[in-house]
Amino acid sequence: MRTYSAVIERCSETGLLVGHVPGFPGAHSQGATLDELQANLQEVIAMLLEDGEPSLESDFVGLQQIVVPA
Repeated sequence: MRTYSAVIERCSETGLLVGHVPGFPGAHSQGATLDELQANLQEVIAMLLEDGEPSLESDFVGLQQIVVPA
């Protein structure tokens, strides 16, 4: 089993949730719900792994809140 971290955003034009795995080329998908997005990402990642273990371009470290004066 491998675990990947996905960044998830909501598209302002479609309202869909869009997710991608940082540093993993091609590992991106969308869905109407978090469950649908997760299933879609699992399918895409499994398909990409059929070609062998990827050489990740970067490692996900985390998210950070940045506060700037208004």
